[in-house]
Amino acid sequence: MSRKYKFGEKSGAYFISFATVNWIDVFTRDAYFWCIIESLDFCRKNKGMELYGYCIMPSHVHLIFRSALNDPSGLIRDFKGFTSKKMLQLIEANPQESRKEWMLWMFERAGKKNSNVTNGQFWQQNNQPIEIWSLKVFEQKLEYIHNNPVVTGFVTDPIDWKYSSARNYGNNDQSILEIDRN
Repeated sequence: MSRKYKFGEKSGAYFISFATVNWIDVFTRDAYFWCIIESLDFCRKNKGMELYGYCIMPSHVHLIFRSALNDPSGLIRDFKGFTSKKMLQLIEANPQESRKEWMLWMFERAGKKNSNVTNGQFWQQNNQPIEIWSLKVFEQKLEYIHNNPVVTGFVTDPIDWKYSSARNYGNNDQSILEIDRN
């Protein structure tokens, strides 16, 4: 893998995207979005994550973050490991999930192809972190994150996507997830 897709500067801020295996649209129910929101909030409060931007789409997540503990790789590894287990449990336990059997089968199938996985694999392994080395790059990545739901056609204004930091920046709305703006 190319050097540009690794966490180089341990104390730096990064733009990162990661997707569900096979780009499965999992985040279609409020409970699933909240699993990610609560996990990000936990990482902010307990694991040294500084979160500057985020957007949770149906099949993937975008973040701009920094590890105050200088371990961005470990932070994302732990986040993805925890949320993977939790999401599989939520899907399994959700009696209203009409795609339950199919999704669990897909995750189990993906896990069998990976020797590092003991149960189902929820997230793709690649993260492709890009270091934020300037204000211009930060603004470019933040705009990309916030416009993702617009480009996809889910909303016409980035502020209208409930699970995005566009609300934090546009309305100073911290009701879904607090972000770090310093």
